[in-house]
Formats: sequence, C-alpha cells, structure tokens
Amino acid sequence: MENKANKINKASKVNKTNKTNKVDVISGGKIMSIRKKLDISAYLVIGPENTKGRPVAAIIKDAVEAGFTCVQVRSKIASARELIQLTRQASEVIDKAGKSKEVALLVDDRLDVILAARKQGIKVDGIHVGQTDIPVEVCRKYLGEGSIVGLSARTHELFEYIKTADVSQIDYFGVGPLHETKTKPDCGLDLDGKVVTRSFDDISKIAKLSPIPVVVGGGVKLVDIPQLAQTGVDGFFVVTAVTEADDPKQAAVELVKTWNSMLRPKIKIKPVCHGTIKRTL
Repeated sequence: MENKANKINKASKVNKTNKTNKVDVISGGKIMSIRKKLDISAYLVIGPENTKGRPVAAIIKDAVEAGFTCVQVRSKIASARELIQLTRQASEVIDKAGKSKEVALLVDDRLDVILAARKQGIKVDGIHVGQTDIPVEVCRKYLGEGSIVGLSARTHELFEYIKTADVSQIDYFGVGPLHETKTKPDCGLDLDGKVVTRSFDDISKIAKLSPIPVVVGGGVKLVDIPQLAQTGVDGFFVVTAVTEADDPKQAAVELVKTWNSMLRPKIKIKPVCHGTIKRTL
C-alpha cells in the first residue's frame, strides 16, 4: 500500500489556515469539536424511507452499538421539523451510548435543519453536501470551524477533480457508487445522464490521489467489504445493508467486524488536514 506521508504533507499545506484548535460552536452545553478526530470508517446513512417502517432511532442505536463511527440523517420526504426531530433522536441515542465524542452526527444537505437543531440545543456535528447543494464555503461560514463538512465528489472527470479540487473547507470526500442503487438513483450520474459505477481499481486510484479522507458507498454490501478495505480508502458508507436488514444490529456488527479484520497490517492513526483522522497502512 502506498506510503501516505506525501499526501498528509500536501493536505496539511492546503489546509494550514483551517486549524481547529479553537472550538467555536457550543450546543446544549456540549463542545462540538469532534472534527479533530473524525472517523468515517463505518458510516451509516439513514432516513425514515429506508427502514421498512421501523424507528430510525432504533436502527441508529443498533449501528452505534455495533461500532459504526459516523451517522448521517438523510431524507427527501421528511419535513424540516421532522428532520429536526430525527436529528434530536439520533443525537440522544449517540449520547446515551456514551459516544458523543466518538461518533459524528451529520445531516445531509439541510443547513437550515442543522442551525435550527443547534438552536434547540441538539448536538449536530456537521453537514454532508453534494455538488449541486449549498456551497461548502457557505456551510463552513455558518457552521463554524469546529464543524464537519463532507462533500460528494463529482462524477465527471473524477480523477482530475480529486487531484485539483480546493479542499480547504472540507473534511472528506464521499465517492461512489460501487454499484447502482435504488436508494439514490442519481448517485454517480454523469453529464450524459448515465450512472458511472466505480471499480475497486478506480477506488484504489482515488485513495492515492486524494489529499483528504475518502469514504465509499453506493450499493455496498458485506461481500464488498474485504476488497474495499484493501483499496486504501478511509471507510465505507451504507444505507440498506443495515437499515433494511432483517436484523440491523447483526448486519452492522458483521460489516464493522469484516472491515476491521481486513485492515492489514494494523492501522496507524495520523491527524491530517484540520485534525481529521487519516488511516494509513
């Protein structure tokens, strides 16, 4: 596996003005500084449309107890108030598990929901946005330096984009899909309207090119984890592999266990960019 020292140095230079020694967001009396130790190795994306009618909070609880390290609340059908309530429930689940300082809670796209939730004292750690969503500079301005901002990498000319994109305001790239997925049909949609899936060779190349951490998803299943873990990316994200499983807790356990078992030699954790964790082999 490639030595990542050059990547770390490059990222540090790019982001030298974005240090997070100063925590500037406080919500409900809890300092929101998880950005400095962000772990995206096991990343759950969840909304009420993905749970087969089961409570979102219950599935988040299962995933967190199983070892998932990041949770993103995402829904295209829930109202703003419903999303705030889902975010509250997710935050409470993480807190009750004693993992508020370890498991990041993000909301997809909805900057307004995050700001409103924080106003109500809910601990939300950041946002994930796509290429056509609110610009990352705006997210950073309103959420502050202590918050996490993730960005979906664009599909068109992906490799060149990964090499040249301004990463000064973001903490990680989301890349995919590995497979076409009904959960997010436009994932990987290129300019010609066709979905471009990524091979494991593509993903290995992306991992080497990217100056910041990369999390990969889009139709990821348990069977994909061994190969994905060997590409050099920093984590996987899933939706239905956990949220629609007959036993979400067991599914989450198997995903985490398999990912961790495939990381050979034993990983070393190094701080990169704005304190974000970059896993190197």
